[in-house]
Amino acid sequence: MSSTASGKNGTWRNWGGNVAARPAREVAPASVEELSAAIRRAAEDGLKVKAVGSGHSFTSIAATDGVLIRPQLLTGIRNIDRDAMTVTVEAGTPLKRLNMALAREGLSLTNMGDIMEQTVSGATSTGTHGTGRDSASIAAQIKGLELVTADGSVLTCSEKENPEVFAAARIGLGALGVVTAITFAVEPVFLLTAREEPMPFDKVLADFDELWAENEHFEFYWFPHTGSTNTKRNNRSAGPEKPVPQLQGWFEDEFLSNGVFQVAQWVGRAAPATIPAIARISSKALSSRTYTDIPYKVFTSPRRVRFVEMEYALPRAAVVETLREFKAMVDRSGLRVSFPVEVRTAPADDITLSTASGRDSAYIAVHMVKGTPYQRYFTAAERIFTAHEGRPHWGKVHTRDAEYFAQVYPRFDEFAALRDRLDPDRRFQNDYLRRVLGA
Repeated sequence: MSSTASGKNGTWRNWGGNVAARPAREVAPASVEELSAAIRRAAEDGLKVKAVGSGHSFTSIAATDGVLIRPQLLTGIRNIDRDAMTVTVEAGTPLKRLNMALAREGLSLTNMGDIMEQTVSGATSTGTHGTGRDSASIAAQIKGLELVTADGSVLTCSEKENPEVFAAARIGLGALGVVTAITFAVEPVFLLTAREEPMPFDKVLADFDELWAENEHFEFYWFPHTGSTNTKRNNRSAGPEKPVPQLQGWFEDEFLSNGVFQVAQWVGRAAPATIPAIARISSKALSSRTYTDIPYKVFTSPRRVRFVEMEYALPRAAVVETLREFKAMVDRSGLRVSFPVEVRTAPADDITLSTASGRDSAYIAVHMVKGTPYQRYFTAAERIFTAHEGRPHWGKVHTRDAEYFAQVYPRFDEFAALRDRLDPDRRFQNDYLRRVLGA
């Protein structure tokens, strides 16, 4: 699924349909040299530059009225180093292609988010993550980066080479340069057993610390207007492989999760009063299932219902209290929310602007179906999340600015100083970066 297709008359739109831009020109460089030349030419013409992946961000982080760089020709695996256990890939490679190629080589990433349509550079630059007790975001698995900076020069960085750039550029927001290649740590492919089962909301909150501690990857979905959740525990397994049977998989993942869900969303949009009843029925329709497969088939699932999303990272110790406040808010608000709320975790990492930078984190994600008014719900949610020093996902809807980020990110100034050094003329600036990083 490519969602970056330009619409009519050169308009670019994102996957969620809530952001549109009209770049002055589009370039699809076939090499790092061509990309450098495109950036130098943009500077001569006084145009800003933005690279765009698959448009999966709900913020305007990729929007530009300058030069839009499309990375679809910068794809594929450059090198697999079995001694170092790393893979180097071109920045425009979709995560899906990377995962499938690694599996053929008997290798795997350690952790993944729940969709894999994004490009590797788009996913990492915005801090895309899955859930994990010990294993962190996709960007935290990066061992080396190659990027083209504002003057067209190519900079490589790792823990040893340009370590101050490496600390920030793994989640660089597109503000430091255009990433052209990424080196990831990989490991021999392994099996995960997924156990999905319904559990009452109050029980999940009461047992949250245990559920987190006892599982390598724990997450749950809460259905607003109900006391029900669906929990998912993924743990490494000795096997044997027991994938979800094809027909059952189609029924559960396509028909129930995407097909029936889509119809429920249509009904909910037409008649919002029916949403609580639909939610109660759908949460009761959930049944338990257990399956064992290679990691990307367990971590990821298709998302065919288009939505808009807000997600905040909170200190892990604050998540239970935050969820109680959140549920109370939904219950008394008169809001009609037809989309489950997703809760995941991540260990602290050392990336300057990672949502988990320097603190063990839990994530709460709220969604609304594309085309439904989401402002009231998201505003109420954001009020609760920011009261707990929440950090919004860089690629999802939020209203925070540089002043706020300077308070919740201890190393914010470090990132700003590096940006001043690498992009003094703000070649990679756009409205979003002006807001979140300051002018």
